[in-house]
Amino acid sequence: MSSSMKRNDIQTAVHEIPPVYDENSRVLILGSFPSVKSREGRFFYHHPQNRFWKVISAVLGVPVPTSVEEKKKMLLSGHLAVWDVIASCTIAGSSDSSIRDVVPNDISHILMEADIRQIFCNGTASYNLYRKYILPMTGREAVKLPSTSPANAAWGLMRLTEEWSQIKQWL
Repeated sequence: MSSSMKRNDIQTAVHEIPPVYDENSRVLILGSFPSVKSREGRFFYHHPQNRFWKVISAVLGVPVPTSVEEKKKMLLSGHLAVWDVIASCTIAGSSDSSIRDVVPNDISHILMEADIRQIFCNGTASYNLYRKYILPMTGREAVKLPSTSPANAAWGLMRLTEEWSQIKQWL
């Protein structure tokens, strides 16, 4: 479980999920900060209603992975890296809009060790946090993609998959 200090429903949380990448990764996908379910499951996009794994598997043309090991294998074989913008913050539940006291992740080791050709952000919060905290360090622009979160109900699975398909040109 993540290090946290409860204060009402707001907690100071530390990101404890390591990034997934290798030297062959060409696309880096950044979320904002793991949801409560992801922190509990100790892996990215662990909430069953999050469409990330369905979208990525559709883009790559492979079956939807179920286990953490299958998810890692799919990402790496698809030349994808995944991590989050935030290393620690105060947050209420899984609410991106409640995020405060941000300490960003240092993505420089991923950029040095992998062949990252493009950075994509999963949703507006991730994109805005990237621009504020990480862009000044890397000087590398990111592309904002629509969030795969169930909170982004305006985007259906087919529409998300179509928009996310732009990552293929960088693989």
